[in-house]
Amino acid sequence: MTDGPGFALRGGVLHAERVSLVRIAEAVGTPTYVYSAGALRAAARRFREGLAPVPRKTLAFAVKANPSRAVLTLLVDEGYGADIVSGGEMAAALSAGIPAGGIVYSGVGKTVGELAQALQAGVGHINLEGEREGEVLAALAQLSERHAPALLRVNPNVDAGTHAKITTGTSDSKFGVPIADAPGIYDRLAARPGLMLHGVAVHIGSQIMGLDALEAAYRRIGELVAALRARGHGITHVDLGGGLGVDYRGGADADVVAYGAMVARVTRDWDVTLMFEPGRYIAAHAGVLLTRVLWVKPGEPCPFVVLDAGMNDLARPALYDAWHEVAAVAPNGATMRAHVVGPVCESSDRFAKARLIDRVGEGDLAVIRDTGAYGASMASCYNSRALAAEVMVEGDRFAVIAPRVAAADLRPQTIPTWWQVPALGQAA
Repeated sequence: MTDGPGFALRGGVLHAERVSLVRIAEAVGTPTYVYSAGALRAAARRFREGLAPVPRKTLAFAVKANPSRAVLTLLVDEGYGADIVSGGEMAAALSAGIPAGGIVYSGVGKTVGELAQALQAGVGHINLEGEREGEVLAALAQLSERHAPALLRVNPNVDAGTHAKITTGTSDSKFGVPIADAPGIYDRLAARPGLMLHGVAVHIGSQIMGLDALEAAYRRIGELVAALRARGHGITHVDLGGGLGVDYRGGADADVVAYGAMVARVTRDWDVTLMFEPGRYIAAHAGVLLTRVLWVKPGEPCPFVVLDAGMNDLARPALYDAWHEVAAVAPNGATMRAHVVGPVCESSDRFAKARLIDRVGEGDLAVIRDTGAYGASMASCYNSRALAAEVMVEGDRFAVIAPRVAAADLRPQTIPTWWQVPALGQAA
């Protein structure tokens, strides 16, 4: 087998690039997220090359997809900034070496403290989700004698055609301001001292495979840009968000080349710098969740394969009924039909239902594929379970980039000082 980015069988054993996953399991344990540096770079370059027809653009990785410092540092080298939605993500981006000017601060619930931190750090763009947020930001900017660079996020009322829980551009969504209200809100905010309003932003959802909904949204934004200019506003930037999807079943991902061509065609007369914020498209295929089979338990209509990874490690199947391939690390060619579940005390802790998978037995290693995005970033310590370790692989080397963290260490707990508690081993 030739060398290449990502995950492939070598000598009958699944490898991340040139490192056996058996070797990683022996050294680090399970469950563990394993990322391929080569796969991350390849996807980042593929996205940038797809947008080659767009002459003026910036690229910012959606940190919510994977906030690992190692992942963010790698993407800095590929020319990406950061799209963030919290003060914690801002800290992660800055610690990875992303310049503050390359950060776009999105998110519907920024606190006053977070807005002040963004101003102090010199964040490049703050996407305003509502008029009141803009008023507060303008006041903060005046108090600190700064100018706050901002865009107004607009809700175009376009259904992205994706899962309801990751749709963000319809009229009942909490994100942005209604497009019909945008001109008036823009007029009022642009007049506020301290606020440097210079464009608009849109993002209609995640895991979008077709281009029709995106094109419809962008055309509405183009009409808004023209209307705002007619009202005397200088529009220099338009944030087109992210949302391009990947095929978790092994088929073709969203066509980034067709996407680039569509964007260039629709926006050719806008005369702005376009901003893009991919997340899943860059990271999803670049990671797997390495796990071990605890038990194979008889069941109806097929057995239960119980893994040591649970919904606290990978929430997407429980949240969205998301499909992820489950595969043996050392497949022998045999298959079985099974329910694949985790150890968490919830019926929703299920990764596959009555699915045909590689035959596995007690103690065997397996992977849940395509978990580089919205995997570790959504993990919790539910059931007081540890957070999984994370490993980065490059060529024939690997490093632990996030250690396994016990629930008690993640959130140390105390009891009220006035309670009388028996000493350890002493009867109450």
